[in-house]
Amino acid sequence: MTKRPKPEPVQVVKERRDAALRAIVQGVPFIQFLGIEFERRGDELTAVLPFGDRLIGNPLLPALHGGATAAFLEVASIIELSWSLIWEEMESGRLDPRTLDPGHLPRLPKTIDFTVDYLRTGLPRDAYARARVNRSGRRYASVHVEAWQDNRSRLFAQATGHFLMPGRGDG
Repeated sequence: MTKRPKPEPVQVVKERRDAALRAIVQGVPFIQFLGIEFERRGDELTAVLPFGDRLIGNPLLPALHGGATAAFLEVASIIELSWSLIWEEMESGRLDPRTLDPGHLPRLPKTIDFTVDYLRTGLPRDAYARARVNRSGRRYASVHVEAWQDNRSRLFAQATGHFLMPGRGDG
């Protein structure tokens, strides 16, 4: 009978996954500029846009700026798409997440088109978004993303994006 290797402690696996996600997010200065954060539960990501006065577009309402909302949704989509690819590579053992740092990151998908539906006014409070990859092939991917604030079932914006995937061996 062959002995199975002892599984890694859960905390070691969690730290490795968190470090990989952190490397991807920190590799994009625009994400830091907007203040977007990501919460990870297994392979599921939730993007968080902490409220700040700089995000207000109409101070009379006040309402989140449409450009900030669109950028938040696009960032959530690109990071979800990148994370789904890296997750697969990590879990299969083809990628050692310890090799990921700002100087050695996989290339991110490039936006082909991105259509935002503004469903209601974005209020002056934290916003959340979750993206779902509808299709991901070697050259092309399609992603849908939804954003909410206080209530997950009351979306304030949603979007669909199409992305050009980085080629194999791009780094």
